[in-house]
Amino acid sequence: MQRGKPCRALPTLKCQTFCQRHGLMFEVVDLRWGIRNIEATDHLTTELCLEEVDRCWKTSIGPAFVALIGDQYGPCLIPSRIDEKEWEVLRDHLTARPSDLELVARYFQRDENAFPPTYVLQAPGTGEACEPEEATLTSVLRSGAQEARRLGLITQEQWQHYHRSVIEWEIERSLLSSEDREQGATVFLREIQDLHKHILEDCALRMVDRLADGCLDADAQNLLSSLKSHITDMHPGVLKTHRLPWSRDLVNPKNKTHACYLKELGEQFVVRANHQVLTRLRELDTAGQELAWLYQEIRHHLWQSSEVIQTFCGRQELLARLGQQLRHDDSKQHTPLVLFGPPGIGKTALMCKLAEQMPRLLGHKTVTVLRLLGTSQMSSDARGLLKSICFQVCLAYGLPLPPAQVLDAHTRVVQFFHTLLHTVSCRNFESLVLLLDAMDDLDSVRHARRVPWLPLNCPPRVHLILSACSGALGVLDTLQRVLLDPEAYWEVKPLSGNQGQQMIQLLLAAARRTLSPVHTDLLWASLPECGNPGRLRLAFEEARKWASFTVPVPLATTAEEATHQLCTRLEQTHGQLLVAHVLGYIVSSRHGLSEAELKDVLSLDDEVLQDVYRDWTPPSKELLRFPPLLWVRLRRDLGYYLARRPVDGFTLLAIAHRQLVEVVRERYLSGSERAKRHGVLADFFSGTWSQGTKKLITLPLVGKPLNLDRKVAPQPLWFSHTVANLRKLKELPYHLLHSGRLEELKQEVLGSMSWISCRGISGGIEDLLDDFDLCAPHLDSPEVGLVREALQLCRPAVELRGMERSLLYTELLARLHFFATSHPALVGQLCQQAQSWFQLCAHPVLVPLGGFLQPPGGPLRATLSGCHKGITAMAWGVEEKLLVIGTQDGIMAVWDMEEQHVIHMLTGHTGEVRCVKIFAKGTLANSASKDYTLHLWNLLSGQEKFTIWDGGSKNPAEPQIWNLHVDEAHKVVYSASGSKINAWNLETAEPVFHILGDASDPWMCMAVLASQATLLTVSRDGVVSLWSSATGKLQGKQHMSSIKEETPTCAVSVQKQGKLVTGFSNGSISLVSSKGDRLLEKLPDAVRFLVVSEDESLLAAGFGRSVRIFLADSRGFRRFMAMDLEHEDMVETAVFGTENNLIITGSLDALIQVWDLSDAHRSRVPAPFLDRTGLTAVSHNGSYVYFPKIGDKNKVTIWDLAEGEEQDSLDTSSEIRCLEVAEQRKLLFTGLVSGVVLVFPLNSRQDVICIPPPEARKAINCMSLSKCEDRLAIAYDNIVLVLDITSGDPCPVIDGPRYTFYTQLPETLSSVAILTDYRVVYSMTNGDLFLYECATSKAFPLETHRSRVACVEVSHKEQLVVSGSEDALLCLWDLQARKWKFEMSYTSSYCRGVQCACFSKDDKYVYVGLKDRSILVWSVLDGTLLTVQFVHAVVNRIIPTTSGFIAPTRHGYLIRENFQCLSAKASPQDPLKNFKKAMWMVKSRQREELVAAAGAPQDLESESAQGNETKSNKCSQVCLIV
Repeated sequence: MQRGKPCRALPTLKCQTFCQRHGLMFEVVDLRWGIRNIEATDHLTTELCLEEVDRCWKTSIGPAFVALIGDQYGPCLIPSRIDEKEWEVLRDHLTARPSDLELVARYFQRDENAFPPTYVLQAPGTGEACEPEEATLTSVLRSGAQEARRLGLITQEQWQHYHRSVIEWEIERSLLSSEDREQGATVFLREIQDLHKHILEDCALRMVDRLADGCLDADAQNLLSSLKSHITDMHPGVLKTHRLPWSRDLVNPKNKTHACYLKELGEQFVVRANHQVLTRLRELDTAGQELAWLYQEIRHHLWQSSEVIQTFCGRQELLARLGQQLRHDDSKQHTPLVLFGPPGIGKTALMCKLAEQMPRLLGHKTVTVLRLLGTSQMSSDARGLLKSICFQVCLAYGLPLPPAQVLDAHTRVVQFFHTLLHTVSCRNFESLVLLLDAMDDLDSVRHARRVPWLPLNCPPRVHLILSACSGALGVLDTLQRVLLDPEAYWEVKPLSGNQGQQMIQLLLAAARRTLSPVHTDLLWASLPECGNPGRLRLAFEEARKWASFTVPVPLATTAEEATHQLCTRLEQTHGQLLVAHVLGYIVSSRHGLSEAELKDVLSLDDEVLQDVYRDWTPPSKELLRFPPLLWVRLRRDLGYYLARRPVDGFTLLAIAHRQLVEVVRERYLSGSERAKRHGVLADFFSGTWSQGTKKLITLPLVGKPLNLDRKVAPQPLWFSHTVANLRKLKELPYHLLHSGRLEELKQEVLGSMSWISCRGISGGIEDLLDDFDLCAPHLDSPEVGLVREALQLCRPAVELRGMERSLLYTELLARLHFFATSHPALVGQLCQQAQSWFQLCAHPVLVPLGGFLQPPGGPLRATLSGCHKGITAMAWGVEEKLLVIGTQDGIMAVWDMEEQHVIHMLTGHTGEVRCVKIFAKGTLANSASKDYTLHLWNLLSGQEKFTIWDGGSKNPAEPQIWNLHVDEAHKVVYSASGSKINAWNLETAEPVFHILGDASDPWMCMAVLASQATLLTVSRDGVVSLWSSATGKLQGKQHMSSIKEETPTCAVSVQKQGKLVTGFSNGSISLVSSKGDRLLEKLPDAVRFLVVSEDESLLAAGFGRSVRIFLADSRGFRRFMAMDLEHEDMVETAVFGTENNLIITGSLDALIQVWDLSDAHRSRVPAPFLDRTGLTAVSHNGSYVYFPKIGDKNKVTIWDLAEGEEQDSLDTSSEIRCLEVAEQRKLLFTGLVSGVVLVFPLNSRQDVICIPPPEARKAINCMSLSKCEDRLAIAYDNIVLVLDITSGDPCPVIDGPRYTFYTQLPETLSSVAILTDYRVVYSMTNGDLFLYECATSKAFPLETHRSRVACVEVSHKEQLVVSGSEDALLCLWDLQARKWKFEMSYTSSYCRGVQCACFSKDDKYVYVGLKDRSILVWSVLDGTLLTVQFVHAVVNRIIPTTSGFIAPTRHGYLIRENFQCLSAKASPQDPLKNFKKAMWMVKSRQREELVAAAGAPQDLESESAQGNETKSNKCSQVCLIV
């Protein structure tokens, strides 16, 4: 706080910037700026100043008080209140002077409603005539106090009320009242040399205190001198003294001495303030503030609770009953408790009182967690709430904190929360009580159909108590749908009349107030029999302001009327426009506003400023600000109605009561006013008028436009490299949207990569998607939808690696690049921004040159994760929109597909879940597992109803099948497992009948045709049996005629047609009925599952990693989509969604994928190539891709990537095993199962070269071309052929084989690489690796891998070889020394193993494709891992280009990227810093040899940890030349 002109120029701007870089908000509090002198020195202003001093010390980190002391002591004000006893002493002293006594009595009136009674200073009349009278009053009181002190009738402290100046009051409160204030205070002393010599000159008298007659006030000067001495004695460290030589124009800004003094003072201020901030931050760091956010959250709710229970009364019977219920439930499983009642009935006070009494109710070791929902940012949404609760409970019980990978996904947080409650319960000592007040104020619950994270049953010693409002449809109705036990609900009823009066008395006593009988009668006349504590509190807030000598306005009778009455009173005191705008801004904000933000916003509001400066002009000609005093006065009168909420480390203001929020919207935010408020807030958070940008305004007394700097805080996206502007990120989109500035919203927010990356890095993918979900419905923009879908598709990468800038830029560029040309305005702009960022990226990075990830607008809508094992079964509940999935580990998860959150984890099965069926309008589910049990579940409560032992076959050779069918009409569930079919009663779990099959021809699939009361089974030999579904009796048998030599694998019934669709082991799909069967379709691979939509119009068939969709027609089903839906792992199950507009698929990689089946608004991009073998080859620099044809592996498909279609196909007459392209010689080599290699010229389809196999005619395992494409190596199981390739006309000539050699080993060859000098590097399936010199017939064993070698690649200069194995070990070999240079080990817990690798064109880097769907770049120089990129699909091969590589993926896209590394050395950035599930290590032979030569012992523990032990070769190597 300071007096005089504000420090809002360069010094405070520097401090503001410095604080923002450290995540702090800088606020200057100068209540006397911008107001008239008469207001600056009144008693109310002084009181407010002292209150602000206390607030600054309470909230500030670092500087809290700055004083500028010159040669004026300042005026002494009249006390605003005089205690009764003190008044009597003064009155007795003034009795001898009737005129003085009459003057004092006229200005002070006795308030009997104060406790104790107090004499209150009355506001003076208007006009200048009152100033001399006030001076006389001051003199009279000072003389009376002086005499009373001399006689010992008042204390020194009481005497100071009449003699101390405003300056000394403020310095006393902020500095001299405590000895520990030195760190946060600074006092600047200005001393003018030789001032006493010129003291009688007019220019000097303006610098010192003067009496009314213009003479020097010697007493004031003495008091000033005493104050300075006191400061020097107590806190010499805070003093900064400036001595200026005397000058008649000393205070003239043009005076060079004065200008120099101001500059030096400003520099000192900046240095001192920054030092104070850094010192405090270091103290906080030393104290360990990693969990400061948690401690702040806990303190906030405890403080709020302590405030609430101060005036708690009544409810003792309810408290006793609740305590009894808690003790009764403590030792057993029980449901949560719900306290409900209308708004304002006192639920919050009751919850806080319960929290206080919990140690007495359940024991002193009870752990109580209280959250008053909606009062802080973390308690306003489920993600933050669960995170804070989990951390607090873990700390309280000494349990490990949630790991980072759990916190990244809300689904995992929910699972952790539920597991944590059971863990606490099993500890078997301290009870845990969670109290969640005001569930209505939780954002994710307010409009939801269910509370997905809510435990519907609490384990022993764990209690959950909720509160919710009754009345209109809301959260209570949601809770009643899932918590079915009526005894869980406890109504909070109104207080009795006596309890209401007791509450008012408690409130009055806490405020040191009382009411006269007249006022008491008036109060209760407006509150007849009122027992609503909220309404009583509103009445108290008005009644506490009543003085005994006033005649108040009668109180309103309803809460709404009382709130309007409050607004009317505020308008009368502070002006209608100011009240309307201040409350409008607070209500219009998304999360609230800090005081600094609110004052900045008001400084941008021209209407407010024109109203404020209606009668006087602002003190500065360069800047214009809203006078802070006006806000502080209004804030004081709002008092109880303002809430302070911790948000992102700041304290924000919000309206505390829903009723006031509604009234503010009704009175002040109707029509265009709402858009205006949002517009000004948008201007502020966008920084439109910051950084010295001036804004025009016309003030009433000036009459002409003024272009003035409003000095509002700058609003960059990043305050520093690590500190984001969270307030801007959260508020700006909301205000741009609601102010109607939609184009600006699209360009500056949704279409800005800087914004998207900042928002994603600072808040996570969930917050980023929330912003798009907020804005997209109001924007008629397909481009925004594309960006939103692209972000949704980023989820798996973010959950695996964590949100990181290069990941986000890569993901969006690789998905949106497909649309950069067709949608230039937004998508094209984002792509350009991403490319620009990559160009300036300082650390090693892979730069996408085109689109290669699943694009938005395609069929894939979302990828969901959260399961730990593969997904094996799935069912969809239409009515409740629930998805139930079963997994390999027997756990089942229930997903709310509207919110895409897991709401229940169902545990009970001990084996893989094979079937799930939902019925009873989506509320119940049956599941069958490999543990031979059936479970019936309630999906709303997450509870198991019963378990049935299904009794499976004990013959291990018998095929294991599982089928379920639920017949709701007859309340029967049919299950098939092994060679047995059982029918069970759904209500009693009693058996209805059993059917035993033939063990020699077991059933492979079963279905029930309800319309025919028939049960169909299909056996391994194709026998279709018909059984009565009511009795289980055989009705007939028939043999399938359409399928021969195939085994049935799965089936699904089509009830309307009365038929069974059956899938077979070789890919056939047949339609079976009681009258016969016929072939529908032939798939490329075995059919793994079949499902139909609810209306039976769509059929989905799963095979391998793919799902194909069929549409029902008159003949059965025909293909619906041209493209199959592809997973990265085996697809085990699928289910159609509501209205057949989507299908959800689950695979063994634990991923759930949601696919859009509608063609509406689907963007057209080139179709991906359809390769399912991984045997891809690429030519013409990535223009064409070659792969075995789907459904006919004897042909090669030539795919045109630019057109996204098949260009041609090549017939090989035998199944293809491998493909290689000689790019320079334009040849395609196809290795076949027959052992033949066919060579196709790429520019001709006529001259095909055939390389015959050796005499054994074994299948080819792999092939390799030398880097110059002059040598070809063909590897069979244990034979390698080496051939020459020479130029020829019209096509190259292939001679040989030049050499042939045998490995003479029991293992087979797995990979091979050929060099121009006829050396061959090859590996075996057991990990053995050899270098063979054909010219000398010598084989050199290299140190072996520990597992199968997946690839061997030679460098372009043929000096190095890299080998990669399935255990993710990569070895870099020196061919001259025949030793490895580096062993580079990379491990990911998700998946392990090298798929492919290659050297860069300059041999500086190795590009590696892994089976965990990522690409690595290693440095050849030192083995350093330079970068990691997750690409969502396994890369089949990597082909180097001039500055990067191209790589085909199993999703059918071609990755085309440049590798950018600005320095030869590795970047200091850790490529795995956000990769929470991976680690990498490097072992250097040179270093090991140096250590060995020095005789130093090896670090065996480190070596073991890195997994670099070598394995000796066990087989001798003999090669025979042929």
